[in-house]
Amino acid sequence: MDKQEDMKADPKSSNSQKNSGKQPITGCLLSAAFFGALGSSFLYGYNLSVVNAPALYIKAFYNKTWIERYGEPISAETATILWSVTVSIFSIGGLFGALSVSIILKVLGRKRTLLVNNSFAVIAALLLSFGEMSRSFEMLIIGRLIMGVDSGIALSALPMYLGEISPRHIRGFIGQFNSILICLGVFTGQVLGLPELLGQESRWKYLFSFLALPALLQLCVLPFLPESPRFLLMERRDEAAAERAFQRFLGKTDVSQELEEVHAEARAQDNLHTVSVLQLLRSPAVRWQLITIIITMACYQLCGLNAIWYYTNGILREAGFAENLLPYITLSTGAIETLAAIISGLVVERIGRKPLLIFGFTSMAVFFSLLTVFLNFQDIVSWMPYLSYICILAVIASFCSGPGGIPFVLTGELFEQSYRSAAFMIAGTVNWLANFAVGLLFPIIQEKLQSFAFLVFVVVCILGSIYLYIILPETKNKTFMEISQSFAKINKIPISSPGQEMELVLSIKPDMNRKDQDVTKMESSF
Repeated sequence: MDKQEDMKADPKSSNSQKNSGKQPITGCLLSAAFFGALGSSFLYGYNLSVVNAPALYIKAFYNKTWIERYGEPISAETATILWSVTVSIFSIGGLFGALSVSIILKVLGRKRTLLVNNSFAVIAALLLSFGEMSRSFEMLIIGRLIMGVDSGIALSALPMYLGEISPRHIRGFIGQFNSILICLGVFTGQVLGLPELLGQESRWKYLFSFLALPALLQLCVLPFLPESPRFLLMERRDEAAAERAFQRFLGKTDVSQELEEVHAEARAQDNLHTVSVLQLLRSPAVRWQLITIIITMACYQLCGLNAIWYYTNGILREAGFAENLLPYITLSTGAIETLAAIISGLVVERIGRKPLLIFGFTSMAVFFSLLTVFLNFQDIVSWMPYLSYICILAVIASFCSGPGGIPFVLTGELFEQSYRSAAFMIAGTVNWLANFAVGLLFPIIQEKLQSFAFLVFVVVCILGSIYLYIILPETKNKTFMEISQSFAKINKIPISSPGQEMELVLSIKPDMNRKDQDVTKMESSF
């Protein structure tokens, strides 16, 4: 009796006891996070950087092929167009993948979508590897398009899978595997592209052959890991399979609490069937969640990091670094990015999503401002280029501290099960359109504004930080129902408390089980 009174009097003690009783992270959960991300987000990151090192050799191959076909060198204008298409068509493929992912997820589920998606990576690797041998630059362009489709699907299916298999107290940590492996992919592309490795005229095609390796590794491991238990229970109505999946992911036999939480979420939803994108856009219950994800994902691309990655070498040349040092300096940026992403993954459950996002965007605004100042004075002061380089590293680290991965985690957290596939489709569409816009518009902005071009990104980062500070609730260690309730007031939608929903589920659970069995029998009879 006294202990109970002490616990009521000291809620912190109660919380600490709950935290101390949390299950350790299982090997099954870590394997799903790592190998799921290896064949998905890793390949996306790798493709962001892999075309930088062999750019001159690919352009030379285009010219050589053109001469063989038409008997004359390729014109400068045509060469520029072909190279621009080769680079930008990756984003177009990503858009196609994002637009199709909702249907694929509904039909195949989370895990099978990731597995089938590997076929795109293998096909792309073959086209990109044999393009030179076949004297066909069209094969390279089509290969980049297909690889974009792979990435568009992966960047929706993977965060959804990781969010649904993770216990809520480590959902952010597991979700950050997506960001960490993107950064590791960028870094790997930079390392393999060094002149001492595959960044040579005789070896550049092997940079693209490497694409098949992570996909094949995922195909070897992921089939033996469970499907998302939330998908199995809420969309496939297979409670036995969901229970087994929870048991493997959590490493315990009694998963009744997790099953009850999913049942409560199911009862709280108006529509247990997966909604369409149009239904999501029309639903007032998730209006501000949708606005938040659109703005966050747009800021993810428009905050300026892609301008740094796509034009790193040009920025470093303008900063005054020698040409032979550029590959190694670029390598250090990838290392900083990976390190910052790992640190973010380790602290996200302590600090929270909202503080990391606001800190990341605010820091980027500060360092972009400083970079603008330093670039304007680098012709006057001899040591100013080094400060410009430090600012570039600081911008990258700031991005990876929160904005580089948390938007994908939030897309899964802000929406309940029936809305989630459509939400990821919209978030993915915004992501790839903004990605394409930066690649298309930044050269024009840079030409017009010169060293003041980065001030555009300062404005984006500041506006994004202000919006997130005002609108976004903290989501760490909350159920999906609790997160939905956080938006109830601003959406002007009455939602019953999670406690009431849980009590309702517990009180009628035996009847529910009978009804589920009856429904199962009826379905089997059909």
